[in-house]
Formats: sequence, C-alpha cells, structure tokens
Amino acid sequence: MSKDTKPAQTGTPYSFYGKIPLKQAIPLGLQHVMAMFIGNLTPLIIIMGACGLTADAGYGELRTALLQNAMLIAGIVTLVQMFSIGPCGGKVPIVMGTSSGFLGVFQSIAATMGAGVLTYGAIMGACLVSGIFEGVLGFCLKPLRRFFPPVVTGCVVMAIGLSLIPVGINYLCGGNSATTPDYGSIINIGLGLLVLVVILILKHFTNPRGLLSTSSILIGILAGYVVAIILTLVLPNTGINADGDTFTYAWVVNFDQVKNAAWFAIPSFIGFGKLSDIHLVFNVQAIVPIAIMFIVTAVETVGDISACVEGGMGREATDSELSGGVICDGLGSSLASLFGVLPNTSFSQNVGLVTMTKVVNRFALSCGAIFLILCGLCPKIGACVSIMPQPVLGGAAVMMFASILISGIQLVTREPITAREITIISVALGLGYGLGSTTGATGQLPYYIQLIFGGSGIVPAAFGAMLLNIIIPKKAD
Repeated sequence: MSKDTKPAQTGTPYSFYGKIPLKQAIPLGLQHVMAMFIGNLTPLIIIMGACGLTADAGYGELRTALLQNAMLIAGIVTLVQMFSIGPCGGKVPIVMGTSSGFLGVFQSIAATMGAGVLTYGAIMGACLVSGIFEGVLGFCLKPLRRFFPPVVTGCVVMAIGLSLIPVGINYLCGGNSATTPDYGSIINIGLGLLVLVVILILKHFTNPRGLLSTSSILIGILAGYVVAIILTLVLPNTGINADGDTFTYAWVVNFDQVKNAAWFAIPSFIGFGKLSDIHLVFNVQAIVPIAIMFIVTAVETVGDISACVEGGMGREATDSELSGGVICDGLGSSLASLFGVLPNTSFSQNVGLVTMTKVVNRFALSCGAIFLILCGLCPKIGACVSIMPQPVLGGAAVMMFASILISGIQLVTREPITAREITIISVALGLGYGLGSTTGATGQLPYYIQLIFGGSGIVPAAFGAMLLNIIIPKKAD
C-alpha cells in the first residue's frame, strides 16, 4: 500500500490523500500562501505599469480589481490542480500562481504596441489562445515522456533552483539592488536571518512530526513579521539616499493599504464591472511570442512537478501527473485571462517548500488555496499579507529555493551516474544555464532566440539536456 496513492490513508501530512485535523491543516496551508503571495501579485503590478494602467492615470479601481482576481484565480486553479476536473489537473501538491516567466515578452509587447487598455487586452487575448494551445500540448505529453528521463528533468529542476536562489537573496536583502536604497542593510539581512534561525530551531529541535516542526516556515515568517512591525513602531521609517532624496526602508510595515481595502468585493469578469475598460483583443503580433513562451512554461511545469513528486513523495512523477499538470497550466491560464489576470503556472517557490518540509497533504494545501479565494473576496485580508516586508520572506525563501536544487540532484542520482550523464549535466548547466542566466550573453542574437533562451537560463538548460540525451548514445553495461 503506497502512502502517496491510497485515498484511505489518514492522519499524516506526509500523505497526499491523508485526512488531518483542521487545526493542523490551516497553518500548513497558510505557509504556502506566505511563500507565494507577493510573487503572485508582483508580475501583475509590473505589467499594469508597463501598459500604463497606473493609479495616477485613473486606473486605481481597475488595479485593485485585477489584484483581487489574481488571488481568486490562484486559489481556484490550485484546487483544480490537486483534485482535477477530468484530465485537467495532475493531482499533485502543486500551488499555482501568476507566472513571472512571461514578464519579458509582455513588456516587449507593451513597448511595441504602446501603452493602454488595448495592449493589455491584446495580452489577455493572446494568453487565452496560447493557454488552450498548452492544454492541447499536455494531452500529447505521454508520447513525449521518453524525452524527459531523470537526467533531463533533473537538469531542469536544478536550473529552476539555481535561478531562484538569487531571487531569495534579493528578498533577504530587501528587494532589488537597483531600486532599493537600503538593499543589504543590517536590519534587512538581520530580519531575514531571524526568520531562518526560527525555522531551523523549530524544524530540527522540536518533534519532527509535531505541529511546530511541520509549520516551521509559517511560524518563522510570522515571527519576522511581528518583529518588523515592532521595528516600524520604534525606529525611524525613512532615510536619505546619496542624492538627498527621502526613501522608506524595506523593512517598514505600512498599514495604509489595509486601511483602504474593502472588507468584501465581488470579482469582476473582463469587459464587465470594474474591468469594463478591458476587452479581449486577438493580435498575431502578441499571440506568436506568447504561444512560444507557453511551450517554455510546459517544460518548466514538467520540471516543477518532477521536483515536487521526487522531493515530497520520493518517486518519479507519472505520465498522468505530468500530463494533467501541464493541461491545468494551460487551461488555468486561459481561465485567468478571462478575469484579466496573467498566466497561472506552477509556483517553484512552493515546490521548494514541499521538498523541504515533505508536507504533501492535499487537504492542507487546499486550506491555503481556500485562503487565497477568501483574499480574492475580501481584499483587506489580502492586503495584510501583501504588505509583509520582503526581508521577512527572504529568510524562508533562501532555504526553500536551495532545496529545489537538491531535488534536482536527487533526480539525476536516482540511477548510476556514467560519463554520458556527466556530459549532459555539465553542458546543460554550464553552457545552457550559464548563457541563459548571464545578462547580455544573448543580446546579439535574433529577437525570438533572446526571448526564449535569455533570462532565467531554465529553457536553454532544458533544451540542451534534451538534445544531448537524444544525440549521445547509451553504452551497454
């Protein structure tokens, strides 16, 4: 009897189908929400700005409605991924959210087509069409599975982990070195390290099966949040940069957003209500590059599901899990576009949380998904989470993201490592990931090659591993 596949199993958060008490499930689900909440909203904020949909331009109400929908859709698509509706959903402990992988192509489209609601509508129309395309691709995944042996999926997972570690460090230091004046300050790093220390103590110095250990991420983040609030009350909130301008420290907790948020709001559908200014526009100039990126997303989703199942359940993902996960990725993104939300894909941050805690319980993760839905209906709850300082999240993120890298290593070492595997891994990560993740390395290449292979390094590493796996012959023992 497998603890990961038998629905009758009860009483353990380490079984996907296990039925656990609500008092245990809620904190386990909330720590997943904490890990992805800001990352779920940030891409939407960036693209709204690129399209000129700013509060100063009179789109304040529209922005609030879109952020509200982003939380609602993330919760709904996560539930579909875990419970499945027919072939849609892999029944895996994957948390879905707004993808940041599309930011480059979206910003490029906005720069080409110009700012405005028409451009945003063109992005939504392209996401609707391209999401369906990825869903169809998911149905064809089984015959393509032979191109994804452990050495390939392991390389993809390691590339995902490597790409996320700098993101975790940026969180820890307060945001981004280019835009955060107090980036890397003692308070920012100290706040993040406090969260990390609390997590380590609870994880390894308490009962490993107890609530304190399994909820260590949530408790650590809450501890850092409380300390940040105290610091906000007792220390100056602003400083002066080298140019003499005043700035607010990254660790400051500002409750204005919570005070201004409504207690309840009904989500709006694109073209109606608060989203009446946005309409679906089907433009080939937007559809083609976005469709290409959805192929890339399918590869990343295969890697995320492989890492999650390997790290959380100690086995390889099945054909149905990978196929259903990719279908949910595509159709979930199409659903998101109807609510004016950017594509919803598997969140690598939460894969790291699963691999670190080994908590794969569907009921626990469902509590987190339901909380996201409630945030979509009650903007004030969402505001409380969205104002959490980035250094607080960084303390947990560094450890979680690195654990994804470890899952990739576990995947490639499931079988004996021969000279063939060493070559594939070395070239895929060294050349593929190295070129893709190094700023400017692909700057002289054609536009679409830059679009696909530049940025995170995940895609060139994946294609490199797949190509070498096909080309390099296997030798008999």
